[in-house]
Amino acid sequence: MKKIKLKRFVITVVIMLACYLLQCTLFPSLELASVKPNLLLIVTAAYGFMRGPKTGMWIGFFSGLLIDIQFGTVLGLYALIYLMIGYVNGLFSETYFDEDIKLPLLLIAGSEFVYGLLIYFLMFMLRGEFDFVYYLMHVIIPELIYTVGVTLILYQLILWINQKLEAEEKRSASKFV
Repeated sequence: MKKIKLKRFVITVVIMLACYLLQCTLFPSLELASVKPNLLLIVTAAYGFMRGPKTGMWIGFFSGLLIDIQFGTVLGLYALIYLMIGYVNGLFSETYFDEDIKLPLLLIAGSEFVYGLLIYFLMFMLRGEFDFVYYLMHVIIPELIYTVGVTLILYQLILWINQKLEAEEKRSASKFV
C-alpha cells in the first residue's frame, strides 16, 4: 500500500512540475491576446475536486510556491491563493463524477475568475491602479477563456492518470481483504 501511495505522490509531483515548466517555458511563446493559460491552477483545481480538500490544499500550496519563487514579489502570496483555490475545489469532491466534464470546467473557470480578481485587488488596486474594466477585459476574461480551452485537454489527461491510479489502488486493496 505504501508503494502505491509513493507512486501517486511521485506522479503528482511530476504532473505539477511538468505543468510548471510548460507554463514558464512553452506557453509564453504561445500567448494569445498577450495572456497564457494557468496550468497550475488547472492542476490544483482538478486534484482538489478529484481527491478532496486536503489534497487540493497541498497541491495548491506547492503550485503557488513554485509561482512565488519564479514570479512573485511577496513570498507566499500565490501559495495562499492557490491553497484557497485547492481547498474550495476540494469541497466539491462529493458532487464530482468522472464522466461529467461540466462541473470541472465550471469550477476551473470560476477558480480562474476568482484568481484574476484576487490578483487585481492584491497586486494592482493596492498600488493605485484602478482601471478594473480594462484589466477585466484585457487580462481576466482572455486568460479565463484560454485556461478553459486548455482545460479540455489537460483535464482529460489528469483524469485518465487518476483513474489508472485509483484502479491500481483498488486492486491492491482487494489483495489484502
